[in-house]
Amino acid sequence: MIDEVPRYPRSGYRAAVLGHPIAHSLSPVLHRSAYQALGLADRTYDALDVDEQGLAEFLAGRGEGWAGWSLTMPLKRAVRPLLVRETDLARAVGAVNTVLVAPDGLEGFNTDVHGIVAAFGEGGISAGAGAGAGAAGPSRNAVVLGGGATAASALAALAELGCAEPVVHVRSAARSADLREAAARLGVRVRLEPFEAAAVADSLRGADLVVSTLPAGVADELADSWATEAAAVRRPTLLDVVYDPWPTRLARAWSAAGAPVVGGFVMLVHQAHGQVYLMTGRRPPVDEMRAAGEAELRRRRSARSA
Repeated sequence: MIDEVPRYPRSGYRAAVLGHPIAHSLSPVLHRSAYQALGLADRTYDALDVDEQGLAEFLAGRGEGWAGWSLTMPLKRAVRPLLVRETDLARAVGAVNTVLVAPDGLEGFNTDVHGIVAAFGEGGISAGAGAGAGAAGPSRNAVVLGGGATAASALAALAELGCAEPVVHVRSAARSADLREAAARLGVRVRLEPFEAAAVADSLRGADLVVSTLPAGVADELADSWATEAAAVRRPTLLDVVYDPWPTRLARAWSAAGAPVVGGFVMLVHQAHGQVYLMTGRRPPVDEMRAAGEAELRRRRSARSA
């Protein structure tokens, strides 16, 4: 569920996703399909190219009619000083992916955590359940690949799923201060390890859940060996946050090794579902949003292959 829903009326009719670059974003398709399903014909949702340097000026001169915005990185962190308040979850994670126009200013929310939890739920992993058949209690072992803002949201989601001591493999320990601080605020005992092939393979052997926050292509050369190592002892569920192109080589290797995979598209749909709820006060049908997004991804694949 989305944390700390707003207590004021949501009256704006305009919304958009902000980022740079932004043309590739699937958010307009998902949000517009939700509006159509809800009968909100007067609502608009666009993709606007706004970078970190231009964010403050854009928000200050936004004009009338705005309900709120979805944010991509690096705006998820850059927006925080511009808010009058943020929810406890957004503050703990240190990342805001949803901004609403409140009566007294701008308010920040995080629906990425909800998206990750819901995505794992579609893969059969739910909060309060054991780590598999015969498992005792909710304790699970988790591995996170990458150390950015999505990794911080993953820590919060994994804690909800019973993973209080995840291993996080980062490419630069020196640039992981934000992640360590988020872990401390969340009460998660994170263990940082280097992003090296042997170290990752060793961690994967003991994992129940794996979240890859790596950009497309980063893990390609190691995908086959990592999947083999992970499946040798357990068959951990992988959530790969990439949604296009899909499947990634890591996802293909994981599936070939007999381990379950959840794609980033599932996470994207659920975090967008949460955003629509926050911006409208109404819950759209997830299946209709999913169908619209899948159709758009098929169209893009067809256009690339033409």
